[in-house]
Amino acid sequence: MIADSIPTPGAPLPRGGGASVIVLSILLLTIAVVPAQAQEARPTVSSDEPLQRIVFGSCAVQDRPQPIWTPILAEDPDLFIFGGDNIYGDTANMDTLRHEYSRLAAKPGYQKLRQTTPILATWDDHDFGANDMGGWYEQKETSEEIFLDFFDVPEDSPRRQRPGVYGAHRYGPPGKRVQIILLDTRYFRDRFETVELSEEAEERGFGPYAPNRDPDATMLGAAQWEWLRAQLQKPAEVRLIVSSIQVVSPDHGWEIWSQMPLERARLFRMIEETGAGGVLFLSGDVHWGELSRYTGGPYPLYDFTSSALNQEWPQAKNLPNPLRVGDTIYPYPNYGSVTIDWSREDPRIRMRLHDKEGASVLSHTVALSELQPTSE
Repeated sequence: MIADSIPTPGAPLPRGGGASVIVLSILLLTIAVVPAQAQEARPTVSSDEPLQRIVFGSCAVQDRPQPIWTPILAEDPDLFIFGGDNIYGDTANMDTLRHEYSRLAAKPGYQKLRQTTPILATWDDHDFGANDMGGWYEQKETSEEIFLDFFDVPEDSPRRQRPGVYGAHRYGPPGKRVQIILLDTRYFRDRFETVELSEEAEERGFGPYAPNRDPDATMLGAAQWEWLRAQLQKPAEVRLIVSSIQVVSPDHGWEIWSQMPLERARLFRMIEETGAGGVLFLSGDVHWGELSRYTGGPYPLYDFTSSALNQEWPQAKNLPNPLRVGDTIYPYPNYGSVTIDWSREDPRIRMRLHDKEGASVLSHTVALSELQPTSE
């Protein structure tokens, strides 16, 4: 995450003695972490009907207004995906983390979304633990429990039985199946290298990281890699792989897969080895929106980035990306939508980035046939 664009988190719970503090803590704990299925019926995705409209976004500051839920709700999505930094907890105090989740829960727009739309989520650094944190974060086990509770992950879910919040879902009938793969790029991740930036690089907005080329360094951890291979071998027509950090974009100094080039190459190679078609990456974190395309894989691999839901970082316009599709980099509040037209013999997938009013600022359409491994 871009360190100098990170907002100051809201004030934590007061510390010290007193019955009022104890009562407040109990109330906030109840609001933030009691699974919604114990309180109210949650909307679900029909297993018989194909997904047609998926909306996603990332990086929502919980103590700032979030007007972007209005146009998101107007999209009437079949599914909403949180891509990480869903709150800014930035703490090792788990009571404070629960408190920050309660602030998101109190947002009227989010409440309406939760009542009307199925929600899936993964996390990034600020809801995992703290800025740019990885596998060395000491509170990650408790943080995971709080995350899974807040997002109503069922008690019998595989996500409850293992370290890390990664998970997968498949929706729709044969021939129109959409697989959602939620990666966890935090729980197991090793450190990146760091560099000292020149004044010019800082002014242009480059980050402080450099690639870690250690062959033993990991982004996902051994168990998650094994799980991902198995998921890619399951039948599906469209696969949306959600990574909290950018996958395709080359190095701009911030937290992206390019900072572990061997792991990035492993990911692309795994897609090719499994013969998995229909892959699109959805990513966030960086506080701008763009579409990137990698052409060195089994077919064009697109990375659709949407960030942030209620933040902006105009300096991002100075950052190059030779893999960017078109010239659009949008560093203002935004959300992304993926619409699948199943009515065609060759289904069309439209990716659109929307501004805070819902207007489209980027649009790109691909045929599903373009996202298939080429035959030898």
